[in-house]
Amino acid sequence: MLVFGETGIPIIVFPSTLGRYYTPKDLGFIHSLQELINSNKIKVYCPDSIVNQTWLNFNISPEERIQNHLAYEQTIIKDVIEFAKYDTENEKVILCGYEFGAYYSLNLAFKYPDLVKGIYAFCGIYDMKQFILGHYDDEAYYNNPLDYIPNLNDPWYLDQIKDMSITIVTGNFDNHLDESKRISQILNQKKIGHTFAYIEGLGKNWDKAREVFQFYVSNL
Repeated sequence: MLVFGETGIPIIVFPSTLGRYYTPKDLGFIHSLQELINSNKIKVYCPDSIVNQTWLNFNISPEERIQNHLAYEQTIIKDVIEFAKYDTENEKVILCGYEFGAYYSLNLAFKYPDLVKGIYAFCGIYDMKQFILGHYDDEAYYNNPLDYIPNLNDPWYLDQIKDMSITIVTGNFDNHLDESKRISQILNQKKIGHTFAYIEGLGKNWDKAREVFQFYVSNL
């Protein structure tokens, strides 16, 4: 994990699909937030991703993919989120990322809303059924946002989720555009306030992605 800054609001930046912990830095995403980092407004944490061992590992069974994902999720909670909270003396964190990074951000936030104050989800992938080839059980359901969020009615979850700052961003070159639209529709149906943005050109290259990332995260 890479860490940038001394103190401030803890922001966890997940890598994009098949990215690594250094990918946000290499693509200039961290540099785009340098002013906020230098002024101690934010502290940024960049954990690794193991999506090639979870949802995208077609050499193991769907059940194993989900179990590996759950193990990764617990590692993020215990070793990244809890550490960032302690390190910055904040009660909650902000999660953000592109593609699978957006999935991690949104899924973690909705499953553990007591840990998260806001998310920025860019060009997210939210339908995990496309990666588990017909397999479906409770653990698949509870990690598939398009399925479990519509049925989420527990006030303990909903009240905290409604207190979050939620930003969903997509664009015309986003291969999963319809999934972002569907998430926004579900949030509207649940009366969960959020920002939904459709950006022309987003999803085509990393220059545009970095520009959009900087615009939204810099205005937290």
